[in-house]
Amino acid sequence: LPMCGVVGGGVGIWNDALDASFAFKTLLAPNVPLQLVHITNPGVNLQTAEVVLAGAQATPQGRARLALVAALGDIPGWYATGSPEPAQNDFTARELNQFAWAQNVDLPFQFAFRAELEFRAGGNPSWNTGVDYKEQLDHSNSKAEVAALYKQAGLDLEKDLDTLNHAPRIAADPGATNYLVQNITFDGNLQIPVLTMHTTGDGLVPVENEQAYAQVVREAGQSALLRETFVHRAGHCAFTPAETITALQNLIQRIDTGKWGNTDAAVLNGEAAGFGLLNILPPAFMDYRPARYLRPFDRRAGDEN
Repeated sequence: LPMCGVVGGGVGIWNDALDASFAFKTLLAPNVPLQLVHITNPGVNLQTAEVVLAGAQATPQGRARLALVAALGDIPGWYATGSPEPAQNDFTARELNQFAWAQNVDLPFQFAFRAELEFRAGGNPSWNTGVDYKEQLDHSNSKAEVAALYKQAGLDLEKDLDTLNHAPRIAADPGATNYLVQNITFDGNLQIPVLTMHTTGDGLVPVENEQAYAQVVREAGQSALLRETFVHRAGHCAFTPAETITALQNLIQRIDTGKWGNTDAAVLNGEAAGFGLLNILPPAFMDYRPARYLRPFDRRAGDEN
């Protein structure tokens, strides 16, 4: 029962993070001593990034570029657990939520916590060689938001994408990549039933991880063993006790009977509602299909870009 899991794999999620931090530095801090990899002083590096972030959020041009950074990192426009999701065309509100994710969650991972990973891996495991950032934006859920905010700010989106595509790239240290391949990537060859849960507004482990996992399981011919469930809520692992027990009971039923029950959202919400006070928020299972994961990598097929 992977809950809000990094089911796109370690290599993929850190490459995703590198794309976001690469755009952040290239477009917002080209002359600032901000380290993307081989980070030597995580605390100072994060402080530097936070100053750049605050300055960017203060101008329309900076907010437009932060929206592009978020789009390349699959960061949702919904932050506070228990709040309603902003409308898909409320680009101002969605960017503000992405800023909150960056400030409170994602920048610490990108510009500080990466150093701990590099220490264990023996180098930098991530790369963006060969990445076409125009193509990445085309596949992002936030493409319309980015285009609208760039237009409002009077910026040329194509010019910024060209800047990203022509900027010097970052190569990985092969030994470090191998460490991250081992810890961990997936080949999809399931041997037991797996039921995943993911909040749709997860800015730490984006819900698009589920698309990557379903694809590799499908390519391994094991889709019959997988069910993916989604909860329409902001936050990382923001599940109620009732939703968690509902998912677990459905997995146990599959183990006991050899068949999946009905895991449609309406059915799951009805089951969760029966747990009374364990519903600290209203049940929020939803039928959902995540967008394409932007930097897929799996143990069986290797780099998909």
